[in-house]
Amino acid sequence: MKLLLSTFLLIFSMTVFAQSNAFAGDYNRTINTEINDTFDYKLTLNPDGTFLFHYCSKIKNGIPPEVNKYGKGKWTAKDNVITFSSNKQEDFDAKYTLDFNKSKARFITKNPRDKSDRIIKTKLTFVESEIPWIQRLDISIRSAKYE
Repeated sequence: MKLLLSTFLLIFSMTVFAQSNAFAGDYNRTINTEINDTFDYKLTLNPDGTFLFHYCSKIKNGIPPEVNKYGKGKWTAKDNVITFSSNKQEDFDAKYTLDFNKSKARFITKNPRDKSDRIIKTKLTFVESEIPWIQRLDISIRSAKYE
């Protein structure tokens, strides 16, 4: 009985770990306007459950002309929803100021059973966040990270 329970727990933990690795990777989105302003979003989901976020806006007539904002913390995945969390003691300092607590993103990809020719880009869509400019933001995967 102990062997059976141990085997079940081992398989379950490996399955949970493998599912979270499916979301790991580098995501980005760059928006260029007609007047050459640039908004750049970069999110890295690491296989160990940590993340880094960088936002850079370059506005020609802005004050200041370039703004950089950073965030970091931990992420967890359940079904196709990724939940972000940040620890106030560990994840915040002078550089990392964005609070990702209560932020959730949906992982969107083409279903493996879908045999049609339509193209669905793998991306994350933020569905909840206390950061107002990140809500409904789509960021596409640039490269996947598997360990």
